Amino acid sequence: MKKRLGLVLALLGIPGTVPVLACTVCRSRQPAPLRDITHGAGPSGMGDYIIIVGAVVVVVAALVFSIWYLVRPGERNPDHIKNIVLRVSHDGGKG
Repeated sequence: MKKRLGLVLALLGIPGTVPVLACTVCRSRQPAPLRDITHGAGPSGMGDYIIIVGAVVVVVAALVFSIWYLVRPGERNPDHIKNIVLRVSHDGGKG
């Protein structure tokens, strides 16, 4: 129980870490929405923003679906391979 509590507290603390800020040279090259967030040259045109938005949509969709199927997998068949694995791990491999 203590290990699980420690893991949860560690995972909750990850978003609270100190962000790395952009240097002054990079800050001046970035557009207003990205200032103080990234280093290097900013997006060079509308195409870059379309690529960024597309990537964000794909990542968010993957996150939503992975959480959804982790919480509610929907497989109820007793012969499904996940049940074989769970049955073996709970009864010590006896079947």
